[in-house]
Amino acid sequence: MLLTRVLHDCRSRARGNPGHGPLPAFRGATRLLGLVLALALMAAAACSNAPADDTAAWAKQLEADRAAKDAAFRSDPQSPVPVNLRNVILPLQYYPPNPAYRVPAELVPAPGNTVMRIPTSTGQVRTEQEYGTLEFSLLGHPLKLTAFVEEGSTDASRLFVPFTDLTSGKETYGGGRYMDLDATKTGIYVIDFNRAYNPYCCYSENYDCPIPPPQNRLPVPVKAGEKLPKAGPGA
Repeated sequence: MLLTRVLHDCRSRARGNPGHGPLPAFRGATRLLGLVLALALMAAAACSNAPADDTAAWAKQLEADRAAKDAAFRSDPQSPVPVNLRNVILPLQYYPPNPAYRVPAELVPAPGNTVMRIPTSTGQVRTEQEYGTLEFSLLGHPLKLTAFVEEGSTDASRLFVPFTDLTSGKETYGGGRYMDLDATKTGIYVIDFNRAYNPYCCYSENYDCPIPPPQNRLPVPVKAGEKLPKAGPGA
């Protein structure tokens, strides 16, 4: 199940498969509950006495998922990593797991059906619908990221969050990195930058990848998630 989801999520964005659809309705009561939950999550995140076992289990699962992705990219017939580069690029390069880059966020829904034309790595244009703005704090910095679903889709269960940061083009891929989030009914999310991944065009020029829009260019370094590969177009 994990291997199938890893490959499906990445392929959908790299190749421009149909994505997601109309925005759900957010009622006032849900927004109030969301605010309360957000405050509770932020307070919990601020505590320094989180159980060590929980952090250890989270890190262990993250490492296991990374190993599973390596296995999928090495053996899957539709792997984005060219066969002649697999022994060089794999295993993929990552920052060590860091729970400080796993933060609570509240989503502020986008007004109406706001559509954005996003350029891609091959000079084309991808049309994305804004789902909302994720507001969060990272290492003391208040930040925002816009989450998208693909225009015209009938499924809004998965949110697409592309971004760049001050490591882009240095320690991480210059074309930015992506995150995928499961949509919630409360508008409360946990953003885990440790799971930020490279688009397929980082490994091969045969893919067409959306470039993060200006509002998703974070003015801080995000030293978490996937790093530059050892070979390929993104190296």
